[in-house]
Amino acid sequence: MNIATQTPLLAVLTDSQKAQLTSAGQKIAPTWPLDKMIAVNPFWQMRQQPIEQVSARISALDRIQCLMPKSHYQDLYARGEISQGSLQLAAEQQDVSMSVAQLEAFLNQTDDFAHWHNIADLLDNQRDEHKMAWHDEIIHQISQFCAAYYQPQRATLPGEDAASQADLYRHWREITGRDRGLSIIMDEPGLLLYFKQLPQDAEALLAEAIEELGVDNTVIEAYAHGLLLDINGWASWVAYLRWQGDLDSTPSDDMLQLLAIRMAWELVIWRYLKAQQADSFSQLAALWSAEKQQLPNLLVQHAQAQQPLWVWAKAAELSYQHTLNTQLLSAKKHSIVAPKLQAAFCIDVRSEVIRRALEKQSDDIQTIGFAGFFGLPIEYQPHDSELSRPQLPGLLKPVIRVSEWRDTSAQADMLNNKARWQTWSQAAPSAFSMVESMGWLYAFKMLKKSFFAKQTLNPVNALTHQKSWILRKNDQLLSLTDKAELAKGILHAMGLTQFAPRVLLVGHGSHTTNNLHAAGLDCGACGGQTGEVNVRVLAQLLNDIDVRNTLLALDVVIPKTTHFVAALHNTTTDHIDCFDAELDHTSTLWLKAATKSAQRERIEHIAPHLTDSSADALDKFYIQRSHDWSQVRPEWGLANNAAFIVAPRSWTRNVNLQGRSFLHDYQWQNDNGFAILELIMTAPMVVTNWINMQYNASVTDNAKYGCGNKLLHNAVAGHVGVFEGNGGDLRIGLSMQSLHNGEKWMHQPQRLAVYLAAPREPIEQIISKHDNVRWLVDNQWLFLLRWADEGVIERYYQGQWLPQANEHNAVT
Repeated sequence: MNIATQTPLLAVLTDSQKAQLTSAGQKIAPTWPLDKMIAVNPFWQMRQQPIEQVSARISALDRIQCLMPKSHYQDLYARGEISQGSLQLAAEQQDVSMSVAQLEAFLNQTDDFAHWHNIADLLDNQRDEHKMAWHDEIIHQISQFCAAYYQPQRATLPGEDAASQADLYRHWREITGRDRGLSIIMDEPGLLLYFKQLPQDAEALLAEAIEELGVDNTVIEAYAHGLLLDINGWASWVAYLRWQGDLDSTPSDDMLQLLAIRMAWELVIWRYLKAQQADSFSQLAALWSAEKQQLPNLLVQHAQAQQPLWVWAKAAELSYQHTLNTQLLSAKKHSIVAPKLQAAFCIDVRSEVIRRALEKQSDDIQTIGFAGFFGLPIEYQPHDSELSRPQLPGLLKPVIRVSEWRDTSAQADMLNNKARWQTWSQAAPSAFSMVESMGWLYAFKMLKKSFFAKQTLNPVNALTHQKSWILRKNDQLLSLTDKAELAKGILHAMGLTQFAPRVLLVGHGSHTTNNLHAAGLDCGACGGQTGEVNVRVLAQLLNDIDVRNTLLALDVVIPKTTHFVAALHNTTTDHIDCFDAELDHTSTLWLKAATKSAQRERIEHIAPHLTDSSADALDKFYIQRSHDWSQVRPEWGLANNAAFIVAPRSWTRNVNLQGRSFLHDYQWQNDNGFAILELIMTAPMVVTNWINMQYNASVTDNAKYGCGNKLLHNAVAGHVGVFEGNGGDLRIGLSMQSLHNGEKWMHQPQRLAVYLAAPREPIEQIISKHDNVRWLVDNQWLFLLRWADEGVIERYYQGQWLPQANEHNAVT
């Protein structure tokens, strides 16, 4: 049959169909670019649903795993990390009527349930094994096109100028319609003709495909969601562009167009087979009809099949919580009346180790946990530059722009030159060709890095070492009153009412070399940047005499003897470096001793063979590791995070939390109206959920929500993301080297346990007021626990307080 003689279908996308297709696109969470990489809950857009329901859905549609394999829970059970009591309690809470013996037997059973197959999958099941698989080529072709389309400088179609850049689908259709190689690669003569017959409009394509493939309203949304999961990496990038546009707007048209591209492939191979291979098409049509009929039931089947495994997962979480509850409730509280040194750290789990190490040096040291952007809603823009970057969580928008008081042309030239080099060296085409182009010159540079390692940084960071900062809002300089009110709000949120002679404001960053995911090891709360700009700006603000005098009228008194010192915690080496101010001799010794203590504690997980090494040897090892361009595991980042504790530090100071807990200082008696508690539950609690779920998903399904082997990574479009190798989907999430040490997982996937030291009523009111918080709690994306003043821990779930004492009795 000659398709050129066929009459085009006159299908029109109905409002109902478009709404369902749009709904499918709304289920994809964003992924941030490499240079602004932050942790994201990959299921965030489905938080309105119970986690078990989401797990069943994506398992059915794309074989995605939200749970560990059965062998994992068997190992935990054998090691005593899951008790029988917690297993019984988990079954009861999950409404699963299975005994311990039945749950044990379940782990030895083989899974046997069906999954959804799109048209490409069905064809691959009967395709000649010597031919390229349809699915593989579809993903590769779409991915390569998107990598080119989303380059900072896009190519235009013939006869067009940059101002009339084609939209995503139309550009793809034009490019693909000229690609004669597709017929050759797939060994399917004439395939190209079917691409040329596709409509030029994305909605028209979707309408044609839905009608011709017989996709009715009972399956259209799930079918579309499955297709987007097929290219989840690029769908996540489009979701990021949508997120950056307007958090409250409807999804951008690019998501529908990306869906149209993926669905166009389905329609093309359907038409091709129908015209060219009648016998095979009859078989395909029968299989496709059966798939559509069984799709609604698949979701139910997967939910039922996963129920016992969710019991095991929850039992592991309850066992951990019981152990932690016992530690917290039995710990002796430690208060400080007049601290000689105060140090405010990010709530990051890596700060727990260094805070504990610093506190060990003296009973007169007080550490404070606070969000790593230090309450500054800022973006940093180098002076006389159009470049700016956010320095706050991805959930928030910057409202203040900071820049240096002055800059020099030499600094600007340095920035431009280094930026050009970095852009070229990270561009997708240069990954393999750059070394060849540079020849022996680049080989010498690589050898130099091997034997004479020196830290390499983002070129913008070289401009941040300034002492004077300008703060603007809406292009207007902040007034003295504005600065004072900003300072008051931050001090109040930090709980700082008394001040030591020196108050360290400690941001953090990870110093690594040759690491495309370096930003992911910096402060996720600072937009994937270090906290250096934030602490420098805040120190200047709080040391400003005029600001302090204005604060007096706002009932905030900072003693003249108090000086705020900006500092940075290098999470790779555990060094704490102070900026622009000298500490007294005693404080300096405390910091150095804390570094040695933290380094020794962490070595067990970094390089256990060095456990008995001297302090100097360990320090040298960590420094070399941070400078080593070939090091794939410079540090473990936030691996093994498990809890978020919002309470006075005096309650946890004597507890070794093993670097698994986010720590936010909070004293509810000082929180008039509970505005600070509301801020914590709607911002840091959400950020910690994002971090926790990114690590969990990167472990449970690294193929979909992790980025594979770091050794095979190539940068895509400079900063968009990475390919594993030279093709396939855009990879998101964490690499295997950030999660696994070659022998075992370094992150135990479990939902975050959030402990709030606050009264019941404000917790209930905040949950009721904010949908995001209520969904996280009621749909079990995290566990919300209340740590009462009287020494009781209880859980809040779906409007009820559940006493943890029941769990204690069951576990013991």
